[in-house]
Amino acid sequence: MTFLEKLRCLLTFGQGVALPMPELDHQTTPLELFTKWFNEANQAGILLPESMSISTCGKDGQPKSRMVLLKAFDDDGFVFYTNYGSDKHRQLEENSKIALLFHWGVLQRQVRIEGHIEHTSKAQSERYFHSRDRGSQIGAWASHQSKEMASDNELKDSVKHFTEKFKDQTVPLPDFWGGIRVKPHYFEFWQGRASRLHDRLCFDLTGDQAKVFKRHP
Repeated sequence: MTFLEKLRCLLTFGQGVALPMPELDHQTTPLELFTKWFNEANQAGILLPESMSISTCGKDGQPKSRMVLLKAFDDDGFVFYTNYGSDKHRQLEENSKIALLFHWGVLQRQVRIEGHIEHTSKAQSERYFHSRDRGSQIGAWASHQSKEMASDNELKDSVKHFTEKFKDQTVPLPDFWGGIRVKPHYFEFWQGRASRLHDRLCFDLTGDQAKVFKRHP
């Protein structure tokens, strides 16, 4: 984090608690409010405001959570990328339901999103894959994500192997790696308040018409 970003964080700290939940036009969408909050988190100097926790639950019924980076969002959903051999993807194949959580502590804000997943197109995955630095591209080939390692040198040896294999050529997109798009049906915007009297503004998109309501803190 740069000095300027630290200064912006310091000046922003606690600001969210003092500001009211925005008055919404009846046509305001949850994506519009998320975009506003995401931009404000970015402007506040928060390090990696795109960090989000994703929670999945496979057929064994054991929920698992981990942090990933949001790479795109629009009317079609929220996109992140992963190894399709990972635990998270295995669980999502067994149960396509997923929950996202963004937490921006400096602003005393968090956003919960619930929905189901679909895969991005190969073309979209390929565009993003080739926007990454070469080391990350090699790393996607070298890592058998979530699998137990036979030795401490296994990953190092794998990186060396694929570095040599793709020397002097474009690193291709692995067929086991790509994008996941989350299609939301529920949003909850949480704004911290004094005396723990927090605001919780919710959008339920499961019916024919979106339902907007507040929950008790």
